[in-house]
Amino acid sequence: MAMGTPILPVLGQRSSTDTSDKFASDVIRKLDQAMAERRIWNLHGLVVVQNDNLIVERYFEGQDHERGVGDIGTVKFDANTIHDLRSCSKSIVALLYGIALQFGKVPAPEVSLISAFPEYDLANEQRSPITIHHALSMTMGTDWDETSLPYEDTRNSEIAMDSAPDRYRYILERPAIDTPGMHWTYCGGATALLARLISKGSGKSPHEFAREFLFEPLGMGPTKWATTQDGEPIAASGARMSVRDLAKIGTLMLHGGRHDDRQIVPAEWIRRCTTPTVSCDELRRYGYQWFLLDVSFGKPKGWAVGRLERMCMAQGEGGQRLYIIPALQLVIALTSGNYGTDDQGVPPTRILREVVLASIS
Repeated sequence: MAMGTPILPVLGQRSSTDTSDKFASDVIRKLDQAMAERRIWNLHGLVVVQNDNLIVERYFEGQDHERGVGDIGTVKFDANTIHDLRSCSKSIVALLYGIALQFGKVPAPEVSLISAFPEYDLANEQRSPITIHHALSMTMGTDWDETSLPYEDTRNSEIAMDSAPDRYRYILERPAIDTPGMHWTYCGGATALLARLISKGSGKSPHEFAREFLFEPLGMGPTKWATTQDGEPIAASGARMSVRDLAKIGTLMLHGGRHDDRQIVPAEWIRRCTTPTVSCDELRRYGYQWFLLDVSFGKPKGWAVGRLERMCMAQGEGGQRLYIIPALQLVIALTSGNYGTDDQGVPPTRILREVVLASIS
């Protein structure tokens, strides 16, 4: 744990203050209490950053699993331990796409998706209206189901994609069942197509591209990106990094894609990623591979719910989360080991609401 320690010193050296120390103490106290009461479980790492200062950093010991490898046993986590991000990887791919677009390596969002893959010769009346924008916002309108079936089920669309002789053809050949842009359907295949376009345009794997143009400019430590047995990148869920480095992604977002006087991701692209395109459900909206929602905090009066602010979120299976609340200049990054459980979303939500936001005076 650290109080008032700069996580990104180049963005401004700040000393510990009474306010930050009280915030940190309250977060730690509430976290310890919630864990003792088993309201939060299987937490591996937590980093809270506000105003570029590392407010809280906590690590624990627990069972872990690595995408593409399997169970890796009990791990004693620390600041240098890399961890699966699972579907938080999707949000990172969106940032990479914006960087590649800036370099002219990938087509613009308005371009037809099918035309970006001429090698498959799949143009028809149903698929022609689908654009890269629809892939970025997961509104392609094609038949895809990876939410109603467990990932162990071969009928799950993502598992079927992984098993297909050509994963990209499999995704592109899915039948059209809805008007593009009308509804949101969670689709790892969309992310795979985006990553493929980055590789086609840059000549680099998604991880190589990320290391050169995103991870290393941010000063990240070791990272990995899982691949399938045939060497294809698991774009939608294969990224691995430390929870502290995940927090750096959040801080980059807060600064509009800028770090150390360098514009790493175009500011306009950050805006597009965090602008609602479609509703996912009653609470969440979706931009470009990022979830968007409103959160309340503060002490309510009467029937009031407290202050409401927009939050940007990357989320991954097992309880991996990156929460970004621009109005509070707040980033919360956490990793967990609740893979494959029905209640895996409960601990991250409680950390957000009952531990961190409840500690803001």
